Amino acid sequence: MKNFLSIALALASLSALSVSAQRINLESGSFDFLVGQESLLVKYDYSNISVGKYENEEDYLADRVEEYNNDEPGKGDQWKEAWLSDRPNRFEPKFEEVFNENIDAIDVQCSQTAEDATYEMIVHTTFVEPGYNVGISRKSAFIDAEIIFREVATGTEMAVLTVDNCQGLGAFGFDFDTGYRIEEAYAMLGRTVARYVLKRL
Repeated sequence: MKNFLSIALALASLSALSVSAQRINLESGSFDFLVGQESLLVKYDYSNISVGKYENEEDYLADRVEEYNNDEPGKGDQWKEAWLSDRPNRFEPKFEEVFNENIDAIDVQCSQTAEDATYEMIVHTTFVEPGYNVGISRKSAFIDAEIIFREVATGTEMAVLTVDNCQGLGAFGFDFDTGYRIEEAYAMLGRTVARYVLKRL
């Protein structure tokens, strides 16, 4: 029991350090336009992503698919399918859920189906560190993103945020699944963006 508590405290300390390393910057604009809005259209952009040590996602996917298929035919193709399907099935719903929970003080809710919204929020992921967990050693997943707020009708940019080192912290370090680790990074991104917006209204 004592050993378990020591491990839990150590993980909590590491989590605190990870959160403090996160950076968020308002590159342009303000959020006054959100006052009085009830809905916000959200879109996702995965173009020009770097992954880990790879400058572009295509090279990362090609290497991983080849590696897994060499171990077991078809395994790499299944892995790639899961990598891509996690976006609409896990990452995007998690971002929206946590963003909406943390911004409800101004009654605005983001949704991919809010077609009548006056403004849209584009979540452009620019970097993904998948992390790893092999039991005796682990590395948290994290993402970098650019968040662009625009008027739907005209495309006019209202505000632009950048968020770096947004880490996925969950399961007390027992995050062995890559998709789960990255999903938690999107949860952190949703929380971070929502709270940042609220503080500046």
